[in-house]
Amino acid sequence: MNGMKKAGRALDDIKIHVRIKLSALWAAVMFCYIYGDIFRLFQHGELQTMLDGKMWGTPVTQGLLVGTSMFIAIPSIMVFLSLVLKSGLNRWANILFGVFYTGVMLYTMTLPGTWAYYIFLGFIESALTVLIIWYAWTWPRRATGDDGT
Repeated sequence: MNGMKKAGRALDDIKIHVRIKLSALWAAVMFCYIYGDIFRLFQHGELQTMLDGKMWGTPVTQGLLVGTSMFIAIPSIMVFLSLVLKSGLNRWANILFGVFYTGVMLYTMTLPGTWAYYIFLGFIESALTVLIIWYAWTWPRRATGDDGT
């Protein structure tokens, strides 16, 4: 058997479409957002602040909650939209929202008094949204015929 190659079996692997990658990345971003918000409740005084009707030191209003809901709804909806939007619109929506949410996270990570767990999750969220931008930017193209199809 010396010098003979042993026949092996390679692991099966499939090419994953960019739409599925984008959707999975948005889902991962959302999990990090959710866990970051849950962990924040363990910080001393946060539950009392909620009971006192304040968010980020500001009195909670319907407008504040609607605005926050709109802010967090976009990544949630992008999980689905990444699968169903037409390619061109899909690509640009992922690039634009990816850039926006990367910027927001990089900004919030630098706020005074930010805890280490939030900075850690912020790096992960930023890496995920940068991957969203990269996958959307490098979306594979296919050859088209003379008739544009």
